[in-house]
Order: sequence, then C-alpha cells, then structure tokens
Amino acid sequence: MARVLSLFRPQPFLVHVGRTKPMLCEMSMDSRARKMFAAAVEAVQPDTVVRQSIERKEDSVIISGHKFTLEHNLHLAGFGKAVLGMAAEAERIMGDHLVKGVISVPHGIQQTLQQHGKNHLLLKENSRIRVMEGAKHNLPDIDAQKAAEEIKQLASELTEKDLLLVLISGGGSALLPAPIPPISLQEKQDVTRKCAGAGATIQELNTVRRALSVLKGGGLAHCAHPAQVVSLILSDVIGDPLDLIASGPTVWSEVWPEEVFSVLERYKLLNCLPASVKEVLGKPMPKWRENKGESNTSGRVLNTVIGSNSVALKWAGRRARELGFRPVMLAPGVCGDVRSVSRLYGLLARFACSQEEPPPEIAAELLRLGPEVGVASWDLCRTMQVLGEGRTEGWGSTCLLAGGEPTVALTGKGRGGRNQELALRVGLELRDLKLPPNGPVFLSGGTDGQDGPTEAAGAITDGGLYEEAQAQGLDVDNFLTNNDSYTFFTRLSAGQRLLVPGLTCTNVMDVHMLLIPPIPFNI
Repeated sequence: MARVLSLFRPQPFLVHVGRTKPMLCEMSMDSRARKMFAAAVEAVQPDTVVRQSIERKEDSVIISGHKFTLEHNLHLAGFGKAVLGMAAEAERIMGDHLVKGVISVPHGIQQTLQQHGKNHLLLKENSRIRVMEGAKHNLPDIDAQKAAEEIKQLASELTEKDLLLVLISGGGSALLPAPIPPISLQEKQDVTRKCAGAGATIQELNTVRRALSVLKGGGLAHCAHPAQVVSLILSDVIGDPLDLIASGPTVWSEVWPEEVFSVLERYKLLNCLPASVKEVLGKPMPKWRENKGESNTSGRVLNTVIGSNSVALKWAGRRARELGFRPVMLAPGVCGDVRSVSRLYGLLARFACSQEEPPPEIAAELLRLGPEVGVASWDLCRTMQVLGEGRTEGWGSTCLLAGGEPTVALTGKGRGGRNQELALRVGLELRDLKLPPNGPVFLSGGTDGQDGPTEAAGAITDGGLYEEAQAQGLDVDNFLTNNDSYTFFTRLSAGQRLLVPGLTCTNVMDVHMLLIPPIPFNI
C-alpha cells in the first residue's frame, strides 16, 4: 500500500515550475456541467453515429475498414429504441441501393418524435423501410413478435449476393422476441422473469434467452446466411459486449442445453418449466446444427460498435476543455450499489480538493471501494496521481468524467431514478466542502433523458445541498428511504438542480461529472 500511496505525494520540484493561470469562465459551474452533458448526448445521436460510421464511395461503402459493393442488393433490419433515427440516416446514405427494410421500434415513437420536432429522425414518405411499433412499456408483446417474424422472413430470403445492414440499439431484446416453437411468448417471458427474480446474472439470463430464441445469440445472422451481414451497434451495456447487447442476434454463439439446465438448476427452476421449454431444451444438438448447411456463419458477419458510453464521455471531455476544464477520464463502467458509488465520488472530491497532501486513508478507502463499483485499481491510481499533480502544479479546474449504470436498492415507493438518487447521495458526501465556484460540483444524468419514471435525466449537486434542504424544511433521509429523489429535487429551490434535457433519442447509459475548481496548495 505504501508504494501505491507514494504515487500521490507531491513532487517538490514540480511545485515551482510549469504553473499556469487557471482558465476563467464567466459561466457558472452548474451551467458548464449542463453543456458538457449536452455534448455527451449530442455525440451519440442515432443519425450522427450512423453518418460517422458509413463512408459512401460511389457504388460501394466502407464500414469499419471493410469495403462492400452496392448493386441494389442492400436490405436493412433494425430493432431498438434509437433505431428509427439510425435507419433514416442509413437510407439517406444508401439511396436506391436499398431494396427493402423492416425495423422494430417502441410503441408511439414516431408520434413522439413528430411532437418534439425531431423530423430528421423520421423516415421519408417514400421510404423503402417498413416501421413496426411494439413492446409497450419496454416488454415483449405480440406486435414486437410480428416485427421479429418479418425481420426473420426478410433475412431468410437473402442470397450470397445480398448485403444485410442490421441496426441495433438499447431495448432491442424486447423488440425482437422470437421464441423457438412450440414455446409461446408468454412462456418464454415467464421463464426469464423467474430467472431474473431468483438473482440470475445478466450472463445467465442471456444464456437462457439465446437457448429459447430463434434470432438471439447469432440467430439472425444464421437466418441471413449466406448473405453478408453488417451490424451497426449503439451500445447501452457496460464494456460493450457484443453478445449481451440486444442478446447478440448477429453474434455467433453455440448454446448447449446442458448450459441452460445448469442455470435453471442453480436457481431451482427445473421443476416449474413449461412442457414446451423442456421439449426445446431436450434436443441434443445446438440449435444451428439442424438446418442450413454451415453451422458457423461468423466469417460473413461484421459487428461494429458505433456509439457507446466511452464515445459520449470523449466528447464531454472535449467540451470540458473548451469550457476551461482539464478532462480526466475515470472509467466508463461504474456500477454497483449507488451508496458505494456516491461514497467513491465523495472521497475523490475530498482527495482533489485537499489543500495539503490528502490523508493516506482516503486513497486506501478508494482502492477498497473500486472493485465494488466497477473501477479498476489501476484507473483509481492513475486518476489520483493526475489529480494530485494537477493540484500541486496549479493546473486549474478539472473535470473528472465517468459513466456506467449503478443500481438502487428499493426501500420505498417514491419517484426517482438512479441518477437523481446518486446526485442526492453525493450531495451529502460533499457536505462541509466549499461551495461553488470554490468547491466541487457533481452531475449525474441518463443519456436517454429519462431517469426512472420521471421527466428528469438526473440532477446537479454540491456541498451546499444539505443546508439548502434544511432551510427549506426538506428531510433528506426521509426522501432517500422512500426512494423519492425526484420529489426532493422538484421541491428543492423550485427544481433548479434537476437536469431536464427532454427527448434525447439515444441511450448509452449514464454520464457522471465531478467538477473540481482550482485548489490553492499549501507548500
């Protein structure tokens, strides 16, 4: 530990050289944080990420370094909350080379986009892409199943001369339900719901979903064989694992019945399986071996992530620099209980704002917390070293950036979401630190613009939050116990701390920002 902590001790010879005046900005830290969040969301707009990922050159396209010939042979399939805008841009780029397309999108999305003036994310009147809406409340339903059947039919009719462009975004799993007959949609949902309720991990849930689905786990790519398949993916999963995003419909994976039985046995669910599920799992071979000559189609599939939390953080960092901050990237995979995550940010704020060498206990607790919240020890060591150097060398204001998807343990029935609760808890952690512009500011916001069942994406907080709440007669502990962070921030100073960007049309999880002002260092 001593070696690790020595990384953060100021180096005297650096104290007197290389000092620069901090960049000044008339805008408040609150306002600058909001602009950085807006830049993060703008960077992962569905049309933007598609436009940046496809290079059209006459009768060919280049995607992720691969060149594909266009001969009026392009077909399109898509599923996810952001896919409508992705499809509109793809059709604009591909022109009349697009023969046909089918996309499965959330119920009411076209009307919602029209109402919010987002017409650039809608298809043209003469579009060759059929839009099918379904999955009310983000749950698979009959409408989504019909869309999945149409997508399967489109893929199954392709030849080796065809190119299938697949567009995938968050919510794609619910919008592409295709249970293997004779399993019904309701039966498949019941099995996966019981697994989730029993505590199955996302990997285990995915194993079950793939085994019971025609299209997940590489099923769509298999249906399209021998056509060339190119998937453009807007990731809403930590680490961007291709097999987990929408359950990987174009990512080859063999799922053996033994694997599924192992998961079901682990959670004591074997005895309550429907007969149809037992029938499908009773087949001895992986599902792809039974038809279509080749078992592995991966050689004809290109999967590329075109938008993610890391992309959003990168552009937030660029905006931070324009606004007078030095961006420091912590990690794009923050997860775990929101209470532990808030403690992490509180400790980082105290470490960064210390006018003297921070007590070694702070670094020790940070390194202990890191693994609990998805932040590697190396990333924490690097971040603390940079924060320490910035303080001792007078580098000016710093913006610590991170992203991910923490969780909230529900103890009440209030309104709120993980971002608002995280902001509220971080506000308590920052108590006793100086107020802005001389103290830190923290922002947590969901890039989908909706944090839980509320109109807010998140909130902004600082060290004055507790006293501000007390002065207005708001009991912070009661709101936290009831998971009622939205009501709290709505009542606090007439909602001024809420982050309400409106319809964002995208989702790459959450963005966290810890803004640190210039800290005078006592030599």
